[in-house]
Amino acid sequence: MEYTFGIQVFLLLFWRSALDALVSENDGGWSSNSEYSLTDEGPCNIDIWDKASLSHRQFIEQYAYSKPVILKGFSDNTKFQFLCSKSSLLQQYGERMVRLSTANTYSYRKVDVRFEEFVDLLLRPQSLDTLGSDTLYFFGDNNFTEWHSLFENYKAPRYMLPHTTGDYSFGIAGPGTGVPFHWHGPGYSEVIYGRKRWFLYPPEKAPHFHPNYTTLSWVKDTYPYLPEEEKPIECTIRPGEVLYFPDRWWHATLNLDTSVFISTFLG
Repeated sequence: MEYTFGIQVFLLLFWRSALDALVSENDGGWSSNSEYSLTDEGPCNIDIWDKASLSHRQFIEQYAYSKPVILKGFSDNTKFQFLCSKSSLLQQYGERMVRLSTANTYSYRKVDVRFEEFVDLLLRPQSLDTLGSDTLYFFGDNNFTEWHSLFENYKAPRYMLPHTTGDYSFGIAGPGTGVPFHWHGPGYSEVIYGRKRWFLYPPEKAPHFHPNYTTLSWVKDTYPYLPEEEKPIECTIRPGEVLYFPDRWWHATLNLDTSVFISTFLG
């Protein structure tokens, strides 16, 4: 009995080590546009906590209704990360249809394409000359029936708000892409591969931006000239880090690399 248990433990550790090595070694296969990655991660002025330091009560009292926070190591999504590798997603979902939205504040236009077509032809770095209203972005609008086998392996952040449940939105985007400023209900965002830079403002402090311009153009043309009192709350998050944003907070995102990410919207 002890011998059998020892073998099971060994196989479990071997599988975990193999996953860790594969994921860290090749970035899941999503780094083909690495020469277009953005180097400036900017400052980080958001509180960061690890799972051993922040209790649920502290989260509710200090952050849930008042300000963003970054959580590190609260969930082990190694398996989910492995399943989100480029080869794995193409094998499982390449022929499935996905819905793309324009990367502007209101995202009115929707386009349906095969997932393989999106990855091969449309997953590109953001051009400064292209408006957000002309940029197609894969995030949300997921068919939960077709993608259930993937989402069931995701371990969502365990700190929920009272009387809420979580809905997932999954996305993949090229370097320099992102969504300009907008707001909605509270939620979490976790990076699976790549890096994502976040810019946030409280509800009463609406930022100056054009709803059809990209976050990249805002970072280039507006951000450097903001007076100190108008600068955003911001940070860049990496795999294994989860950003929580409260209800009605303005936020914009900028993918510094080709990024895979998932949000949990609370409502």
